[in-house]
Amino acid sequence: MSDNLPPCPQCSSEYTYEMNALMVCPECGHEWVPAEGDSAASAGVGERVIKDAVGNVLNDGDTVTVIKALKVKGSVSGIKAGTKVRNIRLVDGVDGHDIDCRIEGFGAMQLKSSVVKKA
Repeated sequence: MSDNLPPCPQCSSEYTYEMNALMVCPECGHEWVPAEGDSAASAGVGERVIKDAVGNVLNDGDTVTVIKALKVKGSVSGIKAGTKVRNIRLVDGVDGHDIDCRIEGFGAMQLKSSVVKKA
């Protein structure tokens, strides 16, 4: 039965199943709309384009600059505008936070792409 179903684009599990119009992976819980065609076409579904506040396309490993002062919970001072963040990683974050990074003095955190520009 699962011979003709595509593998999960997130964890590559072969145990996917159909639920109404969606495909579901029981191992990681990922749900997606199946692509028209073979599994090679569904591999492109996971690719997304994330742009900074100016419109430049961001990639993993880029260096970005924060363009707006940000408040940080639990910190007396926030992140100042002009702070450089090196070696970013693009993720599917929560509430629009799609950049995973480490900022000196603050540690690991997630940022929104709308508050950074490519350096």
